[in-house]
Amino acid sequence: MRQYLDLCEHILHNGTKKEDRTGTGTLSVFGYQMRYDLNEGFPLMTTKKTAFRLIVSELLWFIKGDTNVKALLAENNHIWDEWAFAQWVQSDEFQGPDMSDFGRRSQKDEEFAAAYKEQLAIFQDKVLNEPGFAEKYGDLGPVYGKQWRSWAKTDGGTIDQLKDVIESIKTNPDSRRHLVTAWNPEFIGDMALPPCHIMFQFYVADGKLSCQLYQRSADVFLGVPFNIASYALLTHLIARECELQVGDFVHTTGDTHLYSNHIEQVKEQLTREPKKLPTVKINEDVASIFDLELSDITIEGYDPHPRIKAPVAV
Repeated sequence: MRQYLDLCEHILHNGTKKEDRTGTGTLSVFGYQMRYDLNEGFPLMTTKKTAFRLIVSELLWFIKGDTNVKALLAENNHIWDEWAFAQWVQSDEFQGPDMSDFGRRSQKDEEFAAAYKEQLAIFQDKVLNEPGFAEKYGDLGPVYGKQWRSWAKTDGGTIDQLKDVIESIKTNPDSRRHLVTAWNPEFIGDMALPPCHIMFQFYVADGKLSCQLYQRSADVFLGVPFNIASYALLTHLIARECELQVGDFVHTTGDTHLYSNHIEQVKEQLTREPKKLPTVKINEDVASIFDLELSDITIEGYDPHPRIKAPVAV
């Protein structure tokens, strides 16, 4: 994962200080590219422990076309909790303490952080157990899964981009149109969070499937390690579906940034030596990518350095 560490060094030395939507502030560069040969091992971060189970459950959530956090919570995955939680605390039905500006205040005010944690736990329980609550407050709008699996057409129909791209790879591997996009301008305002990883393209050569992701906004310390592993895994899954070997994963990013409250964590990570990459295993008894469950995908030989904690900018 030297490619990733080189990116961190590049931002620390060349980044421009910028303000951002969250109010946290960043060091940012524009336009960066990393390439990973997937035959050299699975690119799961080794200089800090990264939760592979969460990566898998989120990716399968996208693949199934789901947009409600209930399925993620059932897998003990809390990646999207804050954005769904915001919908509840901003509603007229919320009866708890003032949670406005909860993302930033929870990082600075211990009393507020405790109240925030308590209300978030109540929200999570309601999503899982209160009839109708998840339908009302757990849905994030037409985010990734919706665009991948049921892109809205003007005639009222939908397009299953993921199924279509798999069929395209199988029947016309040399096509330059193996594309899936999550950026749907008409519905950006209806999404709890506009997509950061907005478009990916597949490429077939010499019996190998490669994938390039374009990501408009890249949170380098917390988000990018997940993005790399998620799309590397997607490449493995699509290659398997299309009876191909894996090639490269190419990661191209736009606004590529380190949040100001992640700088010390990045410096700590840069003191660590990368370890041997693990391998990914997929249950051969499950034929279709659309039938895979969390237990069907495992990682072997993963021996990372310890986790490094950092706050999420919401």
